[in-house]
Amino acid sequence: MCGINGILQDNHIDSSVLTNKIKLMNDQIIHRGPDDHGCFTESTKEFSIAMGMRRLSIIDLNSGQQPIYSDDNNIVIVFNGEIYNYKKLRADLSSKNITFNTKSDTEVILKLYQYEGVEGFRKLDGMFGFSIYDRIKKKVFIGRDFFGEKPLYFTQYKNQFLWASELKSILKAIPTVPTINKLGLNLFFKLTYIPAPFSIYEGIHKLQPNHLLIYDLKKSSWSTDSIKSTQVNEKEDISFNSAKLKVRELVAESVKSRSVSDVPIGTFLSGGVDSSIVSLCLSRISNQKINTFSIGFEKKGFDERDKSRTVANLIDSNHHEFVLNEDDLKTNVSEILDNFDEPFSDSSSLPSYLVAHQTSKHVKVALTGDGGDEVFGGYNKYYIGKINERYTQLIPNQLHKLSKRILQPLLYSKSDKRGIRFKINKLLNSIDYSNQYYWDIISLGFANNSLQDYLLPNFIELDPFAYYKSLTGVSAPNSLTDYREVDRNISLEGDMLVKVDRTSMLTSLECRAPFLNKKLWDYTNSLPEDFLMKGWNKKYILKEAFKEDFPEDFLDKSKSGFGVPIGDWLKSSLKKELKKYIEPSFLETQQIFNTSSIQKLVNDHLNGKDNTFMVWTYFCFQKWYCKNYLGSSS
Repeated sequence: MCGINGILQDNHIDSSVLTNKIKLMNDQIIHRGPDDHGCFTESTKEFSIAMGMRRLSIIDLNSGQQPIYSDDNNIVIVFNGEIYNYKKLRADLSSKNITFNTKSDTEVILKLYQYEGVEGFRKLDGMFGFSIYDRIKKKVFIGRDFFGEKPLYFTQYKNQFLWASELKSILKAIPTVPTINKLGLNLFFKLTYIPAPFSIYEGIHKLQPNHLLIYDLKKSSWSTDSIKSTQVNEKEDISFNSAKLKVRELVAESVKSRSVSDVPIGTFLSGGVDSSIVSLCLSRISNQKINTFSIGFEKKGFDERDKSRTVANLIDSNHHEFVLNEDDLKTNVSEILDNFDEPFSDSSSLPSYLVAHQTSKHVKVALTGDGGDEVFGGYNKYYIGKINERYTQLIPNQLHKLSKRILQPLLYSKSDKRGIRFKINKLLNSIDYSNQYYWDIISLGFANNSLQDYLLPNFIELDPFAYYKSLTGVSAPNSLTDYREVDRNISLEGDMLVKVDRTSMLTSLECRAPFLNKKLWDYTNSLPEDFLMKGWNKKYILKEAFKEDFPEDFLDKSKSGFGVPIGDWLKSSLKKELKKYIEPSFLETQQIFNTSSIQKLVNDHLNGKDNTFMVWTYFCFQKWYCKNYLGSSS
């Protein structure tokens, strides 16, 4: 695991200046790779290029240093991530008398490109961001993995083209902070994060998952395209029992491939379906006890360690528990939010960072259950899509509005409660009589067009999701397949994987997600939808595939996830800072928000109304804004 950076400029730069610049970019991401660093520079009359990296040594500890060069020195690569099938790819290449100088997966990518061209990239199974410079073709190839597990930002700034694993490296390489991108701003306030290809900054982009950026040095121009796949997803005509056995086989294979490491490895074990299955599979291929790591909370209703203990006892792991209190979380709020470089308000990032921090004291690699919900259809919001469709057919819109007006005062629930009243209230708010209901369901911040009431007119984007409707070919999602495809392109890349990458890399811990395997994704896409969700039974085929390995009904028990009482914090320990963000002088100088609307939203929350998600989203934006534009944390 590493971080990478790169610079292209269409003129000659003195080599010492170029080296210092790439080293400065590298220094911003030491946390991603504290073990080693390296850089490559070249200056010609026509152009200059530099590529740098920071390394967290996981595979081939002694000879895996980067950059890596081809035997004739005409091709050079820097790489961030892991290629899980690199041994098979290496064997295939070796059978053609292609030789290797290291045992690293980085060299496998280089040789694959050298002998098969960009078509070879579709063979990669892994999480990655890389850049390859081809001296002969005078082109640079920048690639990102299928799901977007590893980040890649890029920008054209005057006569420079820059790319990096994290925004902070690019911001360090340009003289001024770019202006705010209107679409990025709207996406953040709707979703609570900003998915690729957009960022919060004008002119800075994220390379989309499964995409390749090609920079032509002769033309000083660039283009992007998807990494082509030979896989054709056709629905399988297969019995449920046969599919169940295949799922079990594919999951076990993926865990095995993601367990390859030359350093200690463990698993995050929450006690939920996905992490329990990953831990079970790892324990069965390990020749010694595996390390499992769980997080608990002092506050009742948030602590679910009993579930993880059940699994730890079952597989006889070396189980580690970390108990967090609110002070642990609140103390780290600024550091964690700052590390995202963009506004990001998924509050589960706070406990995610703390469990990664504690885990990194014991191992350098942790397997996680991330991606299981997207691959197997496990989110509650997939229910809501089905409920919305049936509800709106049966209940007239006017009757629904009347019911909401009567029921919502009775269903008021504080932000740190997750009981039946809270869930019914959330469901009522998600019902939508247009064909856009799924876009409202995924809008966790300011939903149902309410954002237009809070932004000044010049910052309003009428349909922030227009690009994604075109990208996915799904303007009105109405099936489980549609929901999962929208999520793969938006929430998985923009929220889940950003959270995991930044919080783990901040602690120099590598996280691997066995469920994020393209072969597994393609296979579940080929299955009938009722194999994934049977009635109201989510992840049905996954649970059926492994139910005999766990106590009866264990995999059917729900898990709440990383709940954080941020609504209460905003009324207590964060109240003073929050109040600063609604001062008239501050808002009038900023010129982004409607002052009276924002003040009412915040004050209503402070006075007892539950506006937690909108206010927390607003708080996180202003915290980011103050740091990046005003040079202060608040």
